[in-house]
Amino acid sequence: MSTQTGKRTALRKITLNNRNVEALVPEDRPYIVWDDRLTGFGLRVQPSGVRSYIVNYRAGDGGRKAANRRLVIARHGRVKAEQARRIARKTLGQVADGDDPAAARARSRTVPTLREAFEDYLAAGPRRKDSTLAVYRSTVHKDLGDWLNRSLATIERRDVEQRFQHLTENAGWVQANNAVKMLRVLYRRQCVDHEGLHNPVDQWRAGGGRPHRPRRRRIAAPAEVLPGWHRGFETAVRNDVARDAFRFGLYTGMRRAEVFELEWSRVDMARAVIRIEDTKSGEPLEFPVTRQLAAILDRRLAGREGFSAKTRDWVFPSEISASGHLTGGMQHLNARIGEAGGSKFWFHALRNCFISVADRDLMLPASLTKRLVNHSRSQDVTEGYAADWTMEQLRDAAQRIADRIDELIRAGGPAPAARAA
Repeated sequence: MSTQTGKRTALRKITLNNRNVEALVPEDRPYIVWDDRLTGFGLRVQPSGVRSYIVNYRAGDGGRKAANRRLVIARHGRVKAEQARRIARKTLGQVADGDDPAAARARSRTVPTLREAFEDYLAAGPRRKDSTLAVYRSTVHKDLGDWLNRSLATIERRDVEQRFQHLTENAGWVQANNAVKMLRVLYRRQCVDHEGLHNPVDQWRAGGGRPHRPRRRRIAAPAEVLPGWHRGFETAVRNDVARDAFRFGLYTGMRRAEVFELEWSRVDMARAVIRIEDTKSGEPLEFPVTRQLAAILDRRLAGREGFSAKTRDWVFPSEISASGHLTGGMQHLNARIGEAGGSKFWFHALRNCFISVADRDLMLPASLTKRLVNHSRSQDVTEGYAADWTMEQLRDAAQRIADRIDELIRAGGPAPAARAA
C-alpha cells in the first residue's frame, strides 16, 4: 500500500467514503490510507480486517518540531465514513484552538471510577453518623451501582437524564432526587483535582434538567391529631423507654436522632438545660427542661440501673441495638400509633405539631420558635441584628408550648391506661 523511495514513504491517499473503505483489502501488516480531502484524517486497516478511523496532528505551537499525535476516533461499521469525517473535523478544530485531544484522552484514563470517587468522599468525612453512611451507601449502590466501575470521564449528561427518568418512574421522586444529588457531590470534589473533567449533573441542569420539587407531608391541626397520637403512645407502644422518647419529641420538637441519641452528659439538671451538640443546622441547641421533660427524665433516671453498663450513658437506652440507644429501627411503631390513634403518624410530625402550637395557637415570634427548634437562622438583617433570646425567655416559651400541648391532649378525652412494658 506504500512504496519506498529512498528513506521516504509515499503515502496513499483516497477519498474516504463507505464504498472506498469497504473495498480496501487487508494485508499481512497494518497499513494506513489518508483522506485526500481532509488533511490528518485517515483509516488504519488491520490484518484482521478491522478498519479504524484516525486523526493525526501535531500538538502545541511548535510546528513540525511539535509532538506528533495519532488518535483513533471510531471504528468503521459503528460509524459511517461521513460521520467519522465530521468527528475528525471537530477534533482537528479543537487542535486549532490549542487543545490536545489525545492528551485529554490519556488524562481521562487516570480519572477515578465512581466507586473510587465515592470512597474518597467518605474518607473526607470520617465523623459522619452510621445512619448517614448507610443512606449514602444505599443511594450509590442501589441507584448507581452499575456505574461503580465506570471512569467519571465516561458518564455524560444523557446518562444522568436517562437515569433520573428511570428512577422517577420506578422508584419515586425522592430516590431520583437523592441519586443526582449524590452524583453531583461526588463529581464536585473530583473536578477540582482533574482538570478538564466536567460534572454531568451540572451539564444536565444547564440543559434544562431539574430535580423534582420536594413535596412535604402535611398534618392536620394539632387539636385534631394530638389526642389520637397520645392514645396511640399509651396503647400501642409497650416499651416504656420508647413511649417516653415519643413524648420527649412531642414536648421539644427535636428531631428523631437528637432524641434517640441524647446522652446523660448533655443533661444539666442543675441548670435545667439540655444541650445538643450535633444538629442538622450545625449550631448547638440548648433547650430548657420544662415540667413535662423533668418528669420524663426523672423516670428514665430512676430506671437507669435496670440497664447494662454499655447502655447507661443514653437517656433512651436499648439492650438490643448495637449503639446502646434507641434507633430508627422502631419505624414499625409508627403504623401502630397511627392505627390506634386514628391518624397517620411519623416521628417528624411531632416537630410539626410543636411548631404549629407555637406559631398558630400561641402566636409566638417566629424567631423565638426557630430558636427553640434550632432552625437555620434567617438572613433577615433585622432578625440578625437583634440580640439572641435569653434562656429564661426560651424557658417561658417552651413551658407555654408544653402546657398547651397537654391542654389539646386532654380536650380529646381521658387517655386509656398504658399497657405494661
